[in-house]
Amino acid sequence: MEPTRRAFVQGLSLTAAALAFSKDQKTARLPIAFSTLGCPAWDLKKILEFAENHGFSAVELRGLQGNLDLPSHPAFGHEQIDETKREVAARGLKVASVCSSARMGEADSEKRAKELADGRRFIDLAASLGAPYVRVFGDGAAIEKGAAPGEELKSRVAAGLYEMGGYARPKNVTVIIESHDNFTSSATLSEVLQKADSDHVGLLWDAHHTFATAHEEPEITVQKLGPWIRHTHLKDSITAGEDRKYVLTGRGTVPIKRQVDALRSIGYKGFYCFEWEKVWHPELEDPEIAIADYAQVMDGYLR
Repeated sequence: MEPTRRAFVQGLSLTAAALAFSKDQKTARLPIAFSTLGCPAWDLKKILEFAENHGFSAVELRGLQGNLDLPSHPAFGHEQIDETKREVAARGLKVASVCSSARMGEADSEKRAKELADGRRFIDLAASLGAPYVRVFGDGAAIEKGAAPGEELKSRVAAGLYEMGGYARPKNVTVIIESHDNFTSSATLSEVLQKADSDHVGLLWDAHHTFATAHEEPEITVQKLGPWIRHTHLKDSITAGEDRKYVLTGRGTVPIKRQVDALRSIGYKGFYCFEWEKVWHPELEDPEIAIADYAQVMDGYLR
């Protein structure tokens, strides 16, 4: 390990010690979370220990040990889920959200039925865990990246959200569509959410995508979509040719502090969740570095 990297890791270790919370201090934790997408090699015990030791209030479940189909993982099976819940609670943590890959815009009837059935499986899991939200996606059609979805696609997505919200309501779960893929602009999302017209449907604001893909300033996005925002994904990046490269929090060009400030200005009560896409980009910094660093940066932003 080169000296600069060693110093960086040592600095994060000191920060972790400063941020560590005793059992009597758990109520003072910041409302920060991280997605398990960022630590694909960790087992549940390590995830929960790391979250507790670095001052996180919650974890977002998006795969575990390489298995993205969370309902099929033994930790959430009938015989083990009660123990899993006890382990989460024992560390003073919550499950911020359970993330599915269900797509509400699928046109083919057979494929659509499968997508919606998958969404229901994740809603059942969230209900069993006492988690408030299940993430779903919008588009299921093969349309050009970044292209605005047509009226037919938007109507299908709204109908899917309405159906999922109806299933989730008696289970005390809310279905949240992520601002992602072709559903990133405030105009598109507000139209779809209005059409869905359900008190158990909301928005997961992936603030990176609305800024980098839809080119919206955070204050504008929050002004237009604030009433629906229930959960967040935060991450930083820099321009890399025609694409973007993820970097540690606060080192890129995504205005994360302004995103946080915009949310606070409307009284947002949810979690500020770090989504480090280590599963898709293995070349990114290891989770021990990136997730601890996020806690440190967010401590500065929120306190």
